[in-house]
Amino acid sequence: MSNDINIRNKKAYYEYHILEKYIAGIQLLGTEIKSIRQSKANIGDAFCAFLNDGLYIRNMHIAEYSHGSFYNHESKRDRKLLLTKKELAKLKIKGEEKGFTIIPLKIFVNERGYAKVEIALAQGKKDYDKRESIKERDTKRELSRTYKL
Repeated sequence: MSNDINIRNKKAYYEYHILEKYIAGIQLLGTEIKSIRQSKANIGDAFCAFLNDGLYIRNMHIAEYSHGSFYNHESKRDRKLLLTKKELAKLKIKGEEKGFTIIPLKIFVNERGYAKVEIALAQGKKDYDKRESIKERDTKRELSRTYKL
């Protein structure tokens, strides 16, 4: 079994200040895990929200499985995240504060073959913070170029 499945949310580090990270399991259907193993998922627009009994990942797109019949899944359904009660309570308190949100950073398959999602408690960046990030990245790139000569 290969563990090279690594679906990332590239916009997350640009759009948000990452405060805390958590690893959560995802409650999936059979055809969903098969699509994830083919790397046919997208978490660019996804976010996490508390609904009724737990934390759910919303707006995550998992493409329909190519060999699935009428048992195939709905591509953008809400999927429950599996965390401990202690972690859920902490995230619920922090997530309800103004300016904080819970976003997925990456989806991966662990060594036991289970799909996991790395989520983060994040705070949105302002425009000047984003410009600062771009400036920092460009400076690092320039320094690495000058010292490679």
